[in-house]
Amino acid sequence: MSIQTRSISLNTQGNADIHDITNQVAQIVDESDFNNGMITLFTSSSTSAITTIEYESGCLKDLRRLFDEIADPQKHYAHNARWGDGNGHSHVRAALLGPSLCIPFVNRRLTLGTWQQVIFVDFDNRQRRRELVVQLIGE
Repeated sequence: MSIQTRSISLNTQGNADIHDITNQVAQIVDESDFNNGMITLFTSSSTSAITTIEYESGCLKDLRRLFDEIADPQKHYAHNARWGDGNGHSHVRAALLGPSLCIPFVNRRLTLGTWQQVIFVDFDNRQRRRELVVQLIGE
């Protein structure tokens, strides 16, 4: 087994900005030296997350609404009181969804379901430039 490291760069708008990165991830697998293995995606940010979902407008609205209900930006957050940056809700949302995702690939193809896409969500309260770490382990 060997390891290769790549990256994905994104410019985001913040405020639950959702990006479908499935094609970029699939391209990295296809261009790698591996036929079979595992790809891991990681965001080194405490206000963003990575997961899978059916990337269609209804699901995206539902996801945003859910996070508004769970971690309302208008509520009090101790983080905001300490730092004054207004993104306490962003940290809570990112912690709930998680910073990483692992996907097996077989014959250079991601093993995603038919309606499953890989998404990156930036919960911060402002625009950001994000750099995702992508590692492949395979043969």
